Amino acid sequence: MSFCFNFDISAQTNTPEDVDGNKLQSGKKANDAKYAEVDDKTSASPVKEAKEHLPPSDPRFLLADAVFETVTIGTLPPLHFLNETVFERTASEREDREKILSCREENNSDLISGVYEGGLKVWECTYDLLEQMEKEGETFSGKSVLDLGCGAGLLGILALKRGARQVLFQDYNSTVIEQLTVPNVILNCQEDDEVESDSEKKGKGKKHEKGCVEKGKEDSNACSPPPKKRATDLSKHPLMSRCHFYSGDWRTFLPLVLKKEPQPKFDIIFTSETIYSTCYYPALHEALHQLLAPSGLVYLATKSHYFGVGGGLHLFETFVEQRSVFYLDHLWDGAEGLQRHVVVLRFKKQKDN
Repeated sequence: MSFCFNFDISAQTNTPEDVDGNKLQSGKKANDAKYAEVDDKTSASPVKEAKEHLPPSDPRFLLADAVFETVTIGTLPPLHFLNETVFERTASEREDREKILSCREENNSDLISGVYEGGLKVWECTYDLLEQMEKEGETFSGKSVLDLGCGAGLLGILALKRGARQVLFQDYNSTVIEQLTVPNVILNCQEDDEVESDSEKKGKGKKHEKGCVEKGKEDSNACSPPPKKRATDLSKHPLMSRCHFYSGDWRTFLPLVLKKEPQPKFDIIFTSETIYSTCYYPALHEALHQLLAPSGLVYLATKSHYFGVGGGLHLFETFVEQRSVFYLDHLWDGAEGLQRHVVVLRFKKQKDN
């Protein structure tokens, strides 16, 4: 059954002046002072400790009675993920040591700064970045990929299904990793002949479908596609064995992951809808700086401006320019509604060579 998403973008009713790039960038001196203040705020705010998450050896309980969706974009492999509405309705049944599920419901908000950073929602810029990957024909074969601020993990899952050597998924909230990202990866850990039909492989455009996983039922005609339930030791699954999962603040995530030997360097870093607050720019920039391979690429999808939060592409571009570490190039700029963009960052030395 085909369907589409309804995104709450009330900010589209704002006046054009609200998204005027010239107005947002009010001069280098003002921005320098702004970012000096950002650094102070960031260092003074509470820091959420990072940790690595090991997937459960038996994944079946994570997928019992699950309802999922499938997105197919052009020639990309189908990507499966848990249905957001059903996830919300079953929140009380899920383990949530952070209490973000109840907090999100009580506040009726997709963003509670320092508590919940929006990872339970698949934001529209994620689809923009998926479409850009389809356009570029990136295969990811043999590459190391980081999905930074992964949420549902669709970008990392794409890399995984297209031959990435390893994929690291990171999100601020441990509940997001344990209850959404890991189950979504499990849903996609199936052989191609179980999850893809010839029509899906050759389909054009963007398509969404619904499916379900019913407890005790293996009938693939009732719910398509069902997850592979035979694997009881995920560490031995060829796809899951390439995955690593982390939660926590970028300021604690970075030193934790750098403790690995050898220290990881990523050929591709995905990050979508993560520059909504200027307070996070220093930590994000440092993570990109330390974790990107010398010839690697950072793909960033974002809106021009995030109303009520303060961040956006124009401010981030200015911040990147001031740090003088990366070049930033536009790959795609949406012209309608609340403007969205896909950009790429690469080290300056790489481009100079």
